[in-house]
Amino acid sequence: MGVARHVVCAMSGGVDSSVAALLLKKRGYHVTGVFMKNWDSLDERGVCTSERDCDDAYKVCRVLDMPFHQVSYVKEYWHEVFSNLLREYQKGRTPNPDIICNKHIKFKHFYQYAVSSLGADAMATGHYARTSLEDEEVFQQTHTPVPRPLFRDRLEIRNPVRLYQGADRLKDQTFFLSQISQDALRQTIFPLAGLTKDFVKKIAAEAGFHHVLKKKESMGICFIGERHFEDFILEYLEPKPGHFVSIEDGKIMGKHKGWFTFTLGQRARIGGQKDPWFVVDKDITTGEIFVGPTTNHPALLRDTVQTNRFHWITEEPPAELIRTQMMDCHFRFLHQMPLCPCTVTLNLDGSVWITAKRPLRALTPGQFAVLYKGDECLGSGKIVRLGPSEHTLQKLQSHLCPHWQH
Repeated sequence: MGVARHVVCAMSGGVDSSVAALLLKKRGYHVTGVFMKNWDSLDERGVCTSERDCDDAYKVCRVLDMPFHQVSYVKEYWHEVFSNLLREYQKGRTPNPDIICNKHIKFKHFYQYAVSSLGADAMATGHYARTSLEDEEVFQQTHTPVPRPLFRDRLEIRNPVRLYQGADRLKDQTFFLSQISQDALRQTIFPLAGLTKDFVKKIAAEAGFHHVLKKKESMGICFIGERHFEDFILEYLEPKPGHFVSIEDGKIMGKHKGWFTFTLGQRARIGGQKDPWFVVDKDITTGEIFVGPTTNHPALLRDTVQTNRFHWITEEPPAELIRTQMMDCHFRFLHQMPLCPCTVTLNLDGSVWITAKRPLRALTPGQFAVLYKGDECLGSGKIVRLGPSEHTLQKLQSHLCPHWQH
């Protein structure tokens, strides 16, 4: 390999990034571990465990005899992730802070810091994902940005880097990486690409990383910690009380503190109701939240969404979509949901319509629709508009053709 390549590894104090650093070290790279602080836990009465996480990351670096740095993106996180989150909630949407954080913090600010300030040849993370590049090819990239025509000269040699699902399909995290830039992906190594979570834990145990193995998987959003979401969000947004209204007969069922504390499909806790009711729609002009009496109420089922301008990982839509404006593939809008077959239509403004092969429950504005073709993650777009629900279509049908009902 000649000179040892310098790789900066994002260390979270968890098992995945610790094993990623270990594997890079074993491959003979010169590795620097960096811990990112994104949320100021002092604001939050010490709820966020970032001090302990930083400590755990430092211990791993000490064991591996690696330089360790920490860097704060508290200000950037507030402006580029958290403020965006609050704006989305106010619009009645349900955002995904993890996707936004990867796009703006980890694969923009952190990536620039790794390459520019620390002089790294590449950066690495503990994500379960892989790219079309071998490690050695990552280092052959030049740092000169290329001009970006809308449709590249087809003869241009610089092939786009593609993002593929990790070997562990259950842990695969391409969903969270679906908004990152081509430049960052071009210089990123995912050491866990071919491994399962169980195997990663085994490597960590053999390396003596017991302090990171004992930790719970972080599932929630870091800055909310253990608190109830409604209590958290009402610290930042003014309460906007309104009514729960039955989608079936328009009857007022109860009161709520603000539409932004609810997301579609979630159970609405309405006082005095013995059966569960579920949020099926919101009207932010009147502040009404519409509820239905069953978890799979037809008002929660629909098969079509429109996104905003779609972010293609390779920077351009697939050739078949450009050629015919339509394409069959798969999508999901929640990390762990099974991939759903769909048809995608490309609009002139770069947005897409996605039509699922069967109606799905609780498609939600603000969430990201992530597209897949085989193993490849094509990118994502934020859901900004929903097609009609089964409930609306049924009502329309009975209105237009009453004799069909008999």
